Amino acid sequence: MKMLAVINRLDLQLLGRIFSQGERRMVRPLAKAVSRSGDGYLHLLLPLLLLLYGSPHAGPFIQLLIPALLMERALYWSLKNSLKRQRPQEAVPGFRSLVTAADRFSFPSGHSSGAFLLATSLAVIYGGPMAVIFVWAGAVALSRVLLGVHFPGDTLAGAVMGSSIVLLTAHLLGS
Repeated sequence: MKMLAVINRLDLQLLGRIFSQGERRMVRPLAKAVSRSGDGYLHLLLPLLLLLYGSPHAGPFIQLLIPALLMERALYWSLKNSLKRQRPQEAVPGFRSLVTAADRFSFPSGHSSGAFLLATSLAVIYGGPMAVIFVWAGAVALSRVLLGVHFPGDTLAGAVMGSSIVLLTAHLLGS
């Protein structure tokens, strides 16, 4: 229990430091746009574009993405609704997020999990330098804290969960 208290205290400190940056006028619209890019549309659009443009790896990418995404969404929903961690606005007295979250609970971050799932899927199938896609996934996770709808630990857990599910799925599929 002592370790959980230390983690919680660190999470609160990091939230305060990161969230204060989101209150800057130039950061807020960028954080909102990046957050929206993690809403899940890319999980549908990207495979369609890869098919449309005849990518030779579109089939294997889709074969990895679909089961990984189904597993991730099931685990995400189960964890979020069983652990029921309050969002910062409910958990921290006087705290006000910059946007309204789509659901009630905070842990794990679904945006972070989904973004890292997509980034890791691309890295597994396409290989090569994938820094840009992982920078995007990290920016999605950071945007959720900047907007005040997640604690940093929520986004870290989501990132680990999304990437781990892809690696497990790839292993099971023999990719």
